[in-house]
Amino acid sequence: MAALGGSKMYPEIMVIPMREELTRAGLKETRTAAEVDAAVSEKGTTMVVVNSICGCAAGKMRPGVRLAMQNATMPDHAVTVFAGQDREATERARSYFGGHPPTSPAIAILRDGQLVYLMQRSAIETSTAPAIAQELQRAFDTYCVKTTA
Repeated sequence: MAALGGSKMYPEIMVIPMREELTRAGLKETRTAAEVDAAVSEKGTTMVVVNSICGCAAGKMRPGVRLAMQNATMPDHAVTVFAGQDREATERARSYFGGHPPTSPAIAILRDGQLVYLMQRSAIETSTAPAIAQELQRAFDTYCVKTTA
């Protein structure tokens, strides 16, 4: 599809509700590479959600993330980028995904900037929102537990 309005694939008005679905759940939107770098460089665990306009996969991913955000164990930080809209931020986020092929949507957990978990589109599109939430909660419980030192 040809880009509309510069480097954006879709008119911004179309994606606002999809952006807000995640920001209302507590994720911070990152729209530049510098914002992604700042988020990933934070100490502890950071969930990075690659949002997408795709109805089949992202339409299940966003509710799954919202449900997972009610878990007792949570990442220290949670951010989102929007594929096809915020290209620079999306490319930078994907650069932290350890050479995995880029997919949209995708959900990653990084610990101190290092990838420890990645759910790609292939797993998302074959799941339901509750199943995505359950898998993310398992990942939170595995990778986001606070250590006492």
